[in-house]
Parts: sequence; C-alpha cells; structure tokens
Amino acid sequence: MTEQTPVDSSWALDPQVSPGPTNSIVDVPGIRVGHHDRRGDGWLTGTTVVLAPPEGAVGGVDVRGGGPGTRETDLLDPRNQVDRVHAITLSGGSAFGLAAADGVMRHLYAAGCGFPCGPDPEQVVPIVPGAVIFDLNRGGTFTATPDASFGVAACEAASSEGPALGCVGAGTGAECGGLKGGVGSASAVLPDGTTVAALVIANPGGHVVDLRTGELVGARALLDGDLDVLGERAAYGLGRPDPQELVTARERATTDRVGLTPKVLATTIGVIATDATLTKAQAAKVAGIGHDGMARAIDPVHTMFDGDTLFTLATGARPAPDPMAFQGLLTVAARTVTRAIVRAVLAAESVETPAGTTRSYLDAFPSAVGRR
Repeated sequence: MTEQTPVDSSWALDPQVSPGPTNSIVDVPGIRVGHHDRRGDGWLTGTTVVLAPPEGAVGGVDVRGGGPGTRETDLLDPRNQVDRVHAITLSGGSAFGLAAADGVMRHLYAAGCGFPCGPDPEQVVPIVPGAVIFDLNRGGTFTATPDASFGVAACEAASSEGPALGCVGAGTGAECGGLKGGVGSASAVLPDGTTVAALVIANPGGHVVDLRTGELVGARALLDGDLDVLGERAAYGLGRPDPQELVTARERATTDRVGLTPKVLATTIGVIATDATLTKAQAAKVAGIGHDGMARAIDPVHTMFDGDTLFTLATGARPAPDPMAFQGLLTVAARTVTRAIVRAVLAAESVETPAGTTRSYLDAFPSAVGRR
C-alpha cells in the first residue's frame, strides 16, 4: 500500500491570499463573462451572463432577500437531480428581466451545450438559473427592460478577459442606498492553489457607506491591488473622507433626493466561482456563506425589499478540499464577495437621466481617495 503524504490545511483558519491575475471571476479557468446594456432614450439597464465551461459546473444557490426575482433556483436544491449548470444570468428589469435567460438558453442550445434529454446529441436542455435586480424607471421609462435579445448579446460578448466593472451589464441601472452601484468582481488564490472568485451586482436598498464617517462599510476587507479600479488614483489610497462631504451628502439627500436616499426596491445578486471539486451541497454552503460577505459591505442587508441571491459554480478542475481546506474556502469566499461589492461602488460613475441624478461614491466623497 502506497503511503500518502498528509495534506497541510493548517492555513485554513487564517487564510492569507492574494488576488488572481485579473482580480475577477474569470480567474477561475473556464469561466467567461459577457455584458450587454442599453442607456439613453429612457433606458438604463442591462444583462450580465456568467458562462460555465461547456460541460457545466456544479451549482448551488442561497436566497436571503425578502423580495427575490429568480429562475431555476429549486433545481439547485441538493435533493434534486440536475447538478450541472451551464450559465448564470444576472439582469436588470425586475421580474421582466428574467426573460434575458431565454436568450442565454437559446444561445447555448445552438452551441450544443446542455443537459442530455434524449439519444440524439441535439436533444439537450441548457441549465440557466438566474436572478434580477430592481432598476425599473431609472432611465426614465418604466417598461424599458431586458428581454431575450439581451441574453443573446451578453453571450456573444462573453470573454475570458477581465470583465468591465461599474455601470455595465446588469449593473447599468444599479444603485447603492442612493449612490450609484454597479458590477464588481474580485478573486483570491488560496495557499493550496485553489481559486475563489465572485462577481456581484451591487444594488442594495441598504447603505454601503458608514453614515457616521462616510467610509465604505466593506473597505477593511480590501486586499493589495483591489484599488486598481481607481486607475492612477489607486496610489493615493482610500480612507475616511472630509466630514463636510458627509454633511453635504446628507443635505442633498433631503433637498434633491440625491446622495444618500435609498430606493425602497433594490436587490444585490451575484455568482461565486471556484475551480475546486465540490458537491452540490457544498456549493450551496458556499453561496450561503457568501451572504456573510454581503452583510459586511451593506447595512442593512437582506431586507424585505431586497431579493438578495448568490449562486455558486464549482468547475471541478482541482481536487476536492478536505474539511479544513473547505472551511478556508468558505472564509475566503465571503471576503471575496465583500471585496467585489466595494470594487463595484468604486468603479461606478455618476449618471443623470430624466428620472434624476445619482452620484457615485467618489463624486459624493472625493476626499476619500488620498486620505488615511
């Protein structure tokens, strides 16, 4: 009998990690991301698709918000049969936006990708769970919502290159407690070589800002390199803004309905991905722990007016973790969700439409960059 080398998982209780090459969800090999959006003439919305490898990935989900808009989440229950997911669709448009997943299904079907349902190779059904945020009327026209064509276009734009962040795709019309929201992503490479990453559409009804100081609630989770979304300004660092800017933001919130006034209907959604081999139950656990990371960036979170939902995709390219290593993966997954939300807020830009003006965090608190 061959003697096996013991696996060292001592790192799991205090995982020291660094971002992957693109610091985004595509650092998990085989994962691709595509955005499609429309703005102007009453539009301010879009769709983002996260594509698994052609053979699919083990999927999990956890829904915590009180007003979810979701598709195919029951299928991901570990008690149910299908365990391979071929794509996750994230979209604006509230319940209307669920139609974008139809386009993703048609695109995957044309590529021969799906769950086998008969003897012929073309008899497949792509498994495409999805979730939506509430962004209705933010461009000025209530009925301007994504449809199946958005899903097709997002698939056609999908790439393994680092995805655009901020006001793109499903994050085009997103807001964060009255400030501009958007798409954020982050990744981490564990000490054992496993990659964990997240892509989040930050659109909460709660605040991402500490209303006592103006600091971003989740900023303490950031790693070296996470401020690259600031471009050349990243070298100046991120800190507590000038107190007067917080006073001004509060004043604008009461007079202009701009700045820190949260919208009642919201929702934060996203995908956690890893190249580890996980069971369906473990994938669901990762999604659940990911909500801990959401709670460290948003306050309050999981309100009755949010449909907060996180999915997990596990590609299985690397071995299954032992119990201690799995705990380390969970810890880092939550932190990665927090980082993705903060990066979404920092990447967002102010927008002005017939429905009103929504300022970005950096426009509302410009002194946050460069203050320690």
